[in-house]
Amino acid sequence: MARVTSSAPSQRMLRIGEQVRAAITQVLQRGEVRDDVIEATVISISEVRMSPDLKIATAYVTPLGVSDHSIVIQALNRHARFIRGRLGPQLRQMKYMPEVRFRDDTSFDNYKKIDELLRSPEVSRDLDGDNDEQ
Repeated sequence: MARVTSSAPSQRMLRIGEQVRAAITQVLQRGEVRDDVIEATVISISEVRMSPDLKIATAYVTPLGVSDHSIVIQALNRHARFIRGRLGPQLRQMKYMPEVRFRDDTSFDNYKKIDELLRSPEVSRDLDGDNDEQ
């Protein structure tokens, strides 16, 4: 019998991803990572995506109030092993502790572009035309 594969994440991947996100957030909030760049920056973790085997956790972060996100992302990736070690007590139920990777979250930029498009005069004109017909 062939297994059906899907590109959508399973419920387990989503649940574990949310637990990892909460655990990373707690580590950063407590100030356990001793790095000047990380300590001086407010970091928002919007999502953690787990690999299908749950061994790799990719955390999408947005440094707030910083123009160059790459410096903060590099600092987080330098301390990824330390952060992984600090996740253990909160993720005891896992057989393997996932390797943590940090990536810049560009979804907010995409939302901003969509918002600008929706507010453009061309779109507003088209939407106003729909209301006149009703």
